[in-house]
Amino acid sequence: MFSAFVRCQAACPTLAVVNELSEAELDALIGQATVDCYNEGEELAGFAVMIEDNLAMPFKTTVLGVTVTVKRIDQADSGIVAICVRGQHRQAIPLLDLPLPDPPPQGTEWIAAYRHWAG
Repeated sequence: MFSAFVRCQAACPTLAVVNELSEAELDALIGQATVDCYNEGEELAGFAVMIEDNLAMPFKTTVLGVTVTVKRIDQADSGIVAICVRGQHRQAIPLLDLPLPDPPPQGTEWIAAYRHWAG
């Protein structure tokens, strides 16, 4: 079972695609996700839609040494979360903290852009 999560530090598995995207490419994705947005809440919703539409799900990843399946993406008050499942247990994990598998699933460039936007 998994319960507590900490923000990824340098030792966490990182998104391989982050190193492949230039600043300009990340900025272009951010522009697509946030076009016509008037505030941060709308921008967050834009990222949630782009990630949901483009990320290949479900996929398996490892969280705190436990294999989980990312079933879907959702928006919470705290930001965008991955709904992770293991057996009968479900937990929302902030997408900013979610370790991704290697190789990452298709569409992770949108997670990279979200992480870049969130700083």
